[in-house]
Amino acid sequence: MAHFDTEYQRLEASYNDSPPGEENLLVHVPEGSKSQWHHIENLDLFFQRIYNLHQKNGFTCMLLGEIFELVQLVFVVAFTVFLANCVDYDILFANKLVNHTDSAKVTLPDAFLPVDVCSARIRDNVFVIFILVISGVFWLHRLVKFIYNICCYWEIRSFYINALKMSMADLPYFTWQEVQARIVEIQKEHQICIHKKELTELDIYHRILRFKNYMVAMINKSLLPVRFHLPVLGDVVFYTRGLKYNFELIFFWGPSSLFENEWSLKTEYKRGGSRLELADRLSSRILWIGIANLLLCPVILIWQILYAFFSYTEVIKREPGSLGARCWSLYGRFYLRHFNELDHELMSRLSKGYKASSKYMNCFMSPLLTVVAKNVAFFAGSILAVLIALTIYDEDVLAVEHVLTSITLLGVCITVCRSFIPDKHLVFCPEQLLKVILAHIHYMPDHWQGNAHRYETRDEFAQLFQYKAVFILEELLSPVITPFILIFCLRRKSLEIIDFFRNFTVEVVGVGDTCSFAQMDVRQHGHPAWMSAGRTEASIYQQAEDGKTELSLMHFAITNPRWQPPRESTTFISQLKEKVQREAASGQQGVLAENHILTSMQSESEPHSLIANLLAAPPPLGSLHLGREASLTSHTVDVGLMEGTSALRSFSPLSGSQHLRGSFASTRLPRDGAALLGCRAMTGSGADARTASSGSSAWEGQLNSMVLSEYASTEMSIHALYIHELHKQQSRGQLSRHTWHRHDSDESSEGAPDDTEGPRNFPRSNTFPSATTPHQEGALLHNAESVSGGLRLGPRVPRTPMGGWAEEAQAGRHHDPVPEEGSEDELPPHTQKVT
Repeated sequence: MAHFDTEYQRLEASYNDSPPGEENLLVHVPEGSKSQWHHIENLDLFFQRIYNLHQKNGFTCMLLGEIFELVQLVFVVAFTVFLANCVDYDILFANKLVNHTDSAKVTLPDAFLPVDVCSARIRDNVFVIFILVISGVFWLHRLVKFIYNICCYWEIRSFYINALKMSMADLPYFTWQEVQARIVEIQKEHQICIHKKELTELDIYHRILRFKNYMVAMINKSLLPVRFHLPVLGDVVFYTRGLKYNFELIFFWGPSSLFENEWSLKTEYKRGGSRLELADRLSSRILWIGIANLLLCPVILIWQILYAFFSYTEVIKREPGSLGARCWSLYGRFYLRHFNELDHELMSRLSKGYKASSKYMNCFMSPLLTVVAKNVAFFAGSILAVLIALTIYDEDVLAVEHVLTSITLLGVCITVCRSFIPDKHLVFCPEQLLKVILAHIHYMPDHWQGNAHRYETRDEFAQLFQYKAVFILEELLSPVITPFILIFCLRRKSLEIIDFFRNFTVEVVGVGDTCSFAQMDVRQHGHPAWMSAGRTEASIYQQAEDGKTELSLMHFAITNPRWQPPRESTTFISQLKEKVQREAASGQQGVLAENHILTSMQSESEPHSLIANLLAAPPPLGSLHLGREASLTSHTVDVGLMEGTSALRSFSPLSGSQHLRGSFASTRLPRDGAALLGCRAMTGSGADARTASSGSSAWEGQLNSMVLSEYASTEMSIHALYIHELHKQQSRGQLSRHTWHRHDSDESSEGAPDDTEGPRNFPRSNTFPSATTPHQEGALLHNAESVSGGLRLGPRVPRTPMGGWAEEAQAGRHHDPVPEEGSEDELPPHTQKVT
């Protein structure tokens, strides 16, 4: 396992539960300065609870939420048993008459069975008794966990009030950056971590996201079996909350998991000498957990069905079109997630891209389906109009059998049909919309660019941005499918999983064992095709895909401006800033001449507005603009960048708020020269603007934080677009490299076809495979040869499949970092120094 010598200083102490390598660390703390928060034993859980309490808006809101979850479980089980055993449905459906002495009307209590009859039916039903026992045990477990959590969160509440000086009433109005800044500051006073004198933002993120960073890395390296090719459906992604729960159970915290505690990987998994034996043990554990899932499948399936029924029935009745709405899939959230990105930061990005994503998907309405939907809606509407008119004329019409049911079903039918009828004012501009989406989600496969109008691209994007109905269906099927994925798919990857955790786990003093990708070190995990050429020493196996390292580094630096990155990362950030500043400065010259013309072209429904009008207070980076045809050939990066940034205002959640605009004057950033959005934050000089609430009240402070956070988000969007444009230009000479298509290896040392045999197809990967025709490929070759004034292309870098990559191509291939059996036990661990 690699070992990181970081800027953390070795200290002397003894601590039994310290992270590995920290058993002899101690920071001297004077006796008078010790507090109840001195030397927190499990900082991972401590910081996670601090974050959770902040995200749940305080102790009272969290307490009510936990209580209602317990009540909800009791209600679902009790109400289901009552409906199944204590209701006489013959009376309810008027199939049986009831003798009344005082009234001829049938009331609802008449359909309820007597208590003794109901209890007898429950006692005689073995399956119901089994369900009640399982539910009771689970509820008692949740109750004990609830009581324990309340005691722990009461201590966190005290920490907020006494140490951070934040009351629970004001907590919802503090941003996480403000909370985090105070935690870093009180470390000097309270020494909540005794293994280092000062905490950094990255330390806190590492402890909160330790396991999630591993999951993001495994998705990025296509290690987890979540993509499948089915005979009829083709390529599908199946990644549900149940499957994710089982992955975490196996890897991180379940019985015989790979980690011995929250912060330390077990010693045997850090060396390669017994990798085959460990792989066999992991395979056996996966098998038993899969069998347990299979045995519990009926119970879990019934619970999933009941919970979905009680949760979504009222919503569907009130808004029938809600099932036609879309949401980000669980796989999409992990694929699009940066390393060291908290939940609220991720959801903020995806929420900003939701509107543009919905518009993009709506561009692909089937004309045939639209014609059918219009006519079905017409016929259903005609019948519904007649029934409503008769009901208005005489309400006794509702007493006729099935009239009310018909009105309800016709209304649902009309609503569903309307979801297939596109907006008549919708403009078909998929390329521009895809640029806007990229500005927010930051990740996109190469072959989407230029092919946004194709249904293949739309279907691939639908795997990230799926229908709500598909999400519900996958969760319902999860108890049935998950055991088979564990038994037949995950077990085969046991050896690769063992190698992954050994090769990509590093020890950081003061933090413990973390995923090496989470260090965001471009030297160790950078990709030459993503602006890391000449800076990275990573092999193909060590490179993060899709520019994950570079984009994660930029996002974390922008989100946490006080963080001081290592030297290599600082150089990367500063050089990227300089490039963007040069583009901004060069773009300023043509803005004044064309601004009065282009301003008249702005549209809220079409991405043609200028970033110069973003939030009605443009910084100089707004000078980057969508140029005319003459600039399309001379400034390819500039134009490609602006196609996305020009629409950010239209989709910005703050752009429509006049109140925010009026309040922005006091928080406006500098506008001189070629200064960037959040330039001061990027350099790390000065106070953190996003954590300084200059308003006279909590509301004004929150408002300022929102506006400045929006500028930071825009800054990251612009950098993401710029990085993708540079990568796009560099990749034009490497037609065989695609970051999501990994079925075929770029390295063709054995049995590779000769280039003279004919045009090669694009390599395909386990994520979104697609093929290009020879005609399309020839056009791409012609475009690549005609590019002028672009970036100088570096040497072509081969790729070796890893993890979930091409199963058929793995025979006879092994990645370099995997040693032979017994070859590593006698060797000291490799040391990687970060200065």
